[in-house]
Amino acid sequence: MAEESPDQEGMDEGLADEWAAAMTEAGEGEGDGDGLEDEWASAMSEQEVEPAKLEELTNPALPSGGVGSDLDLIMDIPVFLSMELGSTEIAIRNLMQLTQGSVVELDRYAGEPLDVLVNGTLIAHGEVVVVNDRYGIRLTDVVSPSERIRRLK
Repeated sequence: MAEESPDQEGMDEGLADEWAAAMTEAGEGEGDGDGLEDEWASAMSEQEVEPAKLEELTNPALPSGGVGSDLDLIMDIPVFLSMELGSTEIAIRNLMQLTQGSVVELDRYAGEPLDVLVNGTLIAHGEVVVVNDRYGIRLTDVVSPSERIRRLK
């Protein structure tokens, strides 16, 4: 490395002296810190610590059964029920070329059961039937309530 000039050496020595003085002062302050820690420790020991008293949360408006009443509250809420025959992925170019009479191949085979969805969640499988000149669905397999809840999560 290049040699340092005498001015640079003097500045380095001055800086080193300042650091030494600062470290000495910090060392002297550490002795006082022990006394401060003792003061804090005694102040903390004087404080009384009591466990928080928590009351059990109850809703007096609910009868003791609770579950039946909760279900009554939601029974009139409308939901969206849909049947899914199948689906496919198609490029926009091919989508734009669809015309009347075009056939779109789905991901399911003929005769395979349809999915019954409530608000987009699978609840059952079924087959198409005709009732009074309208389409309907006969449920062939219903997803268990525990499985429905698991799928919601």
